[in-house]
Amino acid sequence: MHLDAPTIERTIAIVGGIVVAIVSAKALWDDRNTPGLDNQVFKLMLGLLCLGAVIAVLAGANVLGNFPKGA
Repeated sequence: MHLDAPTIERTIAIVGGIVVAIVSAKALWDDRNTPGLDNQVFKLMLGLLCLGAVIAVLAGANVLGNFPKGA
């Protein structure tokens, strides 16, 4: 495995994305039964954070944004 800058950057993105996704999903699960509008907004923000972390993992793994060389 060649450790150049893009490989290190992708590895950090994957590991960080996994950590953020797990922590935000756990916080969302723990906060699922709380009432109130402010808590609903908080849950929406946690859900978007988890979605963004999953997208970061997919982008770091070259699943998203993988375009041909000529494009």
